[in-house]
Amino acid sequence: MSFNRRRFLEVTLLGATALNIPFSNFLKAKKAAAVSPTIPSKGVVIDTNVSIFQWPFRKLKYADTKALVDKLQKHGVREAWTGSYEALFHKNIDGVNARLAEACQREGEGILFPFGTVNPRWPDWQEDLRRCDDEYGMAGIRLYPGYQNYTLDLPEFTELLRQSSERGMIVQIAIDQEDERMQHPKVEIPAVDVRPLPAAMAEAPGVKVQLLNPFRHVRGERLRMMIEQTDVLFGTSNLDGTGSLERILAGKHWYLRDLSISSDRLMVGSHMPFRPLESVLFQLMESELSEQDATAIMAGNADRLIGNV
Repeated sequence: MSFNRRRFLEVTLLGATALNIPFSNFLKAKKAAAVSPTIPSKGVVIDTNVSIFQWPFRKLKYADTKALVDKLQKHGVREAWTGSYEALFHKNIDGVNARLAEACQREGEGILFPFGTVNPRWPDWQEDLRRCDDEYGMAGIRLYPGYQNYTLDLPEFTELLRQSSERGMIVQIAIDQEDERMQHPKVEIPAVDVRPLPAAMAEAPGVKVQLLNPFRHVRGERLRMMIEQTDVLFGTSNLDGTGSLERILAGKHWYLRDLSISSDRLMVGSHMPFRPLESVLFQLMESELSEQDATAIMAGNADRLIGNV
């Protein structure tokens, strides 16, 4: 079965809210399209790239955790892997992780899954990793090498991958957080160079790695390297262009025209609240996808990675 705009509306909670049309008109459109009026009461999307607390450089619309959760639920997100903006600059990493875990528990309505952070350049990072796993019950960690001032050829980074693999934890690597053209001139953060990643992953068998916000800087030969030499998965937050998912699956996207990324390596990741949630949802709506591909991207790959299936 083809998975297009009609099918997407049938199986998600997106509905009139994301389309910004009156609900009565939405019902008429569904009836005219012969779409089942049954909409699941529980979301069907896993968003693998959400953050809470205050972005340091400007006020974001959904900075309030309750407002963020309401937005996610309204648009059919059943699970959101959640990091903390405090991780970018705070020195007390365990304090950052403890507040993240507590906020997700208190205000997350059962859909915010905390992903703490670890800085392998700092002393006793192994203890921070242990606490993320043993004390806070986190399924994974989110790394910010650009902000935390290390590169992926750091020996301690390889060791972090190895220990994360032993614990069965997911490792998310934020390639960037903000377009460099928009950065504050006193805080210019480089994008992460992924070229050392294949060698590091080879030293950590079984490690589960996802790249967040990858596609501004992981293109061309670097993207080819990630596809051919690793099994990393890619968040879709900055996969640009109309029909971008359809194009990248078919090997027709301008990021890497002659090589495709299979659907089992793509996961919804909105980068909310910095970017609109609707951006990644419309990626699904505007591409002609098979039911199998769409299901994998919306939630199946994330379920597999986190161990739900």
